[in-house]
Amino acid sequence: MKPGTKLKSTVCDTEVMVIRGSGMVVECGGAPMAQESPAQKGSPQAGWDKGTQIGKRYVDVAGSIELLCVKPGQGSLSLGGIALLLKDAKPLPASD
Repeated sequence: MKPGTKLKSTVCDTEVMVIRGSGMVVECGGAPMAQESPAQKGSPQAGWDKGTQIGKRYVDVAGSIELLCVKPGQGSLSLGGIALLLKDAKPLPASD
């Protein structure tokens, strides 16, 4: 996994692009994501089914990984069993 890599969920329709981070196993719906779509998809585990939103960026608390959701789905993104957070938009500078 390196910046620019597309990852696909094995349990829902979620697809993300890696913006920052490498060498980590990203999970969606409680299952590891893959670069290729599986022939048959499972279903998200209970508690990991809050979904993803297209166009939103997801980060971990430390900021070591950033993912851009390019296709939404039912599974929640996580890294090592810890849920990823929606990245807040930076406020625009005030104009006079």
